[in-house]
Amino acid sequence: MSNTRFLSLEKLTLSYGKNVAVPEMDLDIGEGELVALLGPSGCGKTTTMRAIAGLLSPSSGTIRLDGTDITRTPANKRPVGLVFQSYALFPHLNVYENVAFGLRLMGVKGKDLEDRVNQGLKTVGLGKFTTRKPAELSGGQQQRVSLARSMVMEPKVLLLDEPLSNLDARLRLEMRTELQRVQKESGVTMIFVTHDQVEALAMADRIIVMKDGLIEQIGTPEEIYNNPVSDFVADFVGFENVFALENGMLKTGAQYVDLRGTVPPNTMGLAWRPGSITLGTGPHQGQVRGTSFAGGTREYLLDTPLGQIKAECDATLPVHPFGSTVSFDLKVEKAAPLARFGGI
Repeated sequence: MSNTRFLSLEKLTLSYGKNVAVPEMDLDIGEGELVALLGPSGCGKTTTMRAIAGLLSPSSGTIRLDGTDITRTPANKRPVGLVFQSYALFPHLNVYENVAFGLRLMGVKGKDLEDRVNQGLKTVGLGKFTTRKPAELSGGQQQRVSLARSMVMEPKVLLLDEPLSNLDARLRLEMRTELQRVQKESGVTMIFVTHDQVEALAMADRIIVMKDGLIEQIGTPEEIYNNPVSDFVADFVGFENVFALENGMLKTGAQYVDLRGTVPPNTMGLAWRPGSITLGTGPHQGQVRGTSFAGGTREYLLDTPLGQIKAECDATLPVHPFGSTVSFDLKVEKAAPLARFGGI
């Protein structure tokens, strides 16, 4: 069985001057896992990654890797690879020399150097590009060179900082698959930082959702997507209709709205995806303030006494025109129950 505490952060506190960015984080990452640190800008995900890489010294706490305390180990002495968002390739060096750079600094020479560089480039599908300069490569190819350069150093943990953010939509899809393939074939423990929930859901074995330096939820993509624990997580993964619950009723501003259905015990809020809103029938009414065609579905924005409601239905159904009044229902059985709401 693989080590489930291969990388451990224990009461890790990270600060910039007197400002605490991450307070007393506890986190275990297993050997061979592909993990996403997910959250908006300023949530502490990149700060956490920098601490693991050795680029930021913790105020307190411990970082252990494969049983060894690396909290005070210099960055260049840690068995940790880092792939930068900007690729950070040397423009005057060709692909081979970019990948070989770190190995040469370590004193690797001759056939060992050649074999490791060639294997690294083969792993990322760039074996035929050894003589090209970075300017002669696409963004996706440059990202692969950066990945190979880190992989040949044989790190125990590979960190990627927003690895796909500089790529266009098509290349992002290709690189998602490529990163998953490389990670699974190599078995390296990989942690990537992203603010893109689609990217995290598509790639990760587990997702750590962060807010204000704290971990909001840890789970598989399916758990995060289907069972968010808080209004923050629900909103972040696409539940666009999120309401507090009080005494079995929806609380919307100063109003309370009755629900039809049984709410699970200890539920602090309910969240519906647009596709879970029953449109065209129900006890509630709203005025259409926006509509958009989205291929197989049509999306609506409704002004209602509950506030704005986003709904989605099959595009083949009759269109509700702008300004018209439409009935809708919020069925409890189609909602995600939230254990926390508003930080409580």
